[in-house]
Amino acid sequence: MSVQSKSLAIQDVKIVIPARHSDARGFFSETYNAATFGEAGISAAFIQDNQSLSRHKGTVRGLHYQAPPFAQSKLVRVLRGAIVDVAVDVRRGSPTYGKWVKAELSAEEGEQIFVPRGFLHGFITLEPDTLVFYKVDNPYSREADGAVFWNDPDLAIDWGIAETDAHVSEKDRCAVKFSDFVTPF
Repeated sequence: MSVQSKSLAIQDVKIVIPARHSDARGFFSETYNAATFGEAGISAAFIQDNQSLSRHKGTVRGLHYQAPPFAQSKLVRVLRGAIVDVAVDVRRGSPTYGKWVKAELSAEEGEQIFVPRGFLHGFITLEPDTLVFYKVDNPYSREADGAVFWNDPDLAIDWGIAETDAHVSEKDRCAVKFSDFVTPF
């Protein structure tokens, strides 16, 4: 198999490490193959690719979700720089509801994270000019778009940065508190 896969503490969230074939010129890596990822337990049918550039270290994007019927699974990787990626389980009835996992991803190491439907998702950049690429398995819908406050004390996510030092969009600054969030999943 050309990828290694391991589950995080919430087993449906997985780290995927594609093989890299290196020589004096650099490396080649097959970053996605439906059959290989299926063997690793990831069967999402991705339909769209997205990319974001974050100019500043400490840029926070999240915690976002798309409500059903536009819920999205995501496969996230870093093309330049590094991030800490966070997934929060908000699946009604899940034994890990309200729990989160995080992983550091970097362009240098090439690891990816798979975040299934039913999770809030976000990340914080560890370097300036970080470029993040992700695949999704459902189209974006403005009406289904939602966010929970990234630094909510009820979630107690360790982002590694003070709230005052974070670069946050207006949308994310005005997101709902977790205690006011009603899960659509």
